[in-house]
Amino acid sequence: MFQMSKLYHNFHHTKNSVFSFVFLLPLFLLLLLACNGFSVFYINLSVPAKTSPEPANLLPEILPGDKPVKKLSSSSVMYAVKEENPSLNLKTHLSLLQNPNISMVLKPKKQPHRFSPQTLKALQLRTTKTAKGFTFSTKLRAFFQNSNCKLRFFMTWISSLHSLSHRELLVIESVFKSNPKACLVIVSTSLDSPKGNAVLKPFLNMGFNLITVSPDFGSIFKHTYAETWFNRLKTGNINPGEVSLGQNLSNLLRLVLLYKYGGVYIDTDVIVLKSFNNLSNVIGAQSMKIETKTWSRLNNAVLIFDKHHPLLYKFIQEFALTFDGNKWGHNGPYLVSRVVGRVTNGSEFNFTVLPPPAFYPVDWSRIRSLFRGPNNRIQSDWLRRKLEQIRRQSYTVHLWNRQSKDVRVEEGSIVHHIISDCCIFCNISTSSL
Repeated sequence: MFQMSKLYHNFHHTKNSVFSFVFLLPLFLLLLLACNGFSVFYINLSVPAKTSPEPANLLPEILPGDKPVKKLSSSSVMYAVKEENPSLNLKTHLSLLQNPNISMVLKPKKQPHRFSPQTLKALQLRTTKTAKGFTFSTKLRAFFQNSNCKLRFFMTWISSLHSLSHRELLVIESVFKSNPKACLVIVSTSLDSPKGNAVLKPFLNMGFNLITVSPDFGSIFKHTYAETWFNRLKTGNINPGEVSLGQNLSNLLRLVLLYKYGGVYIDTDVIVLKSFNNLSNVIGAQSMKIETKTWSRLNNAVLIFDKHHPLLYKFIQEFALTFDGNKWGHNGPYLVSRVVGRVTNGSEFNFTVLPPPAFYPVDWSRIRSLFRGPNNRIQSDWLRRKLEQIRRQSYTVHLWNRQSKDVRVEEGSIVHHIISDCCIFCNISTSSL
């Protein structure tokens, strides 16, 4: 009897336990499902840490040419995970980084552009000093103070001394023939040398104010938009592109030289025909629209501006912000055309756009015609009229070296007559041009 009572008691206890388990099972399963769903769909909101304010900078931190990279901390990297692969622990998080089902926001860091050894050498930030310890700026200031210049001319020569031809020497002669009281600064490493000085010594012997100075880009570009651009170029954060880096540096150098010192810039293939004394804040049109009689393209081979002119500031800014080393002319003629097209109606800019005959009487596509002599009476009459027109209307003639450097100067051609008008030593054979 006692055993039956004990068995009944155990059976009753087991029955109660089973009923309790069956009653609590749905609640347990519901709780487990909720926890599992929370682990799959939770969102981790990262709160940005407090940062100290950065000092103001007048120049932009990111320029076009740079590919901006988002700065992401490890806590702010987000990724999307499919529901069948919930992130449960640290090992799972690490393995998910290799999972093709994850879309990463973080981009690979941009690698700096690698320069050739020759380019790196040319871009070395250095201070150019003369034998007396003068820097670029102090040497120029001393030259201007001692020369009593009526007008300042600037030229750049980025090639070797061996590349300097009679054509470039004729351009120098033309500057002093038309502007004998002017000062000419040639910014060039190859000409600022004992051999370069020997080539130019005849001009100094004639009493002309001429100086050659090696470029110190870091010093010249300082405190302008050009400084930021140049620093990014040196560190590989700007791709110099396929166009000659020397050509683009020359495009920028002329702008900064005029902005800091004021005066006239001319290319080494531009022959000067007249005095520039009456010209101020001028840029020339290369082509015009016949229908509207407005310019369609400007050129930067001849620039005449006062020191700190606001248009020069805009040119330099445009160069730094829109630099493209893969498009010829983008940082030169097209640049000045873009900027002038935007500011033509601006009241704060005071400058003049001269028509093509002033600096570019013959377009590059027709420049070869100026080198040809007459073969008959009709050609002779045309050459005479064209020469008279150039002498009457033009301050310069652009020879467009890229198209004419291999063309021979023929007897009786317009260029032959211009050489006779503009030479000083007049000992240059026309065949050598």
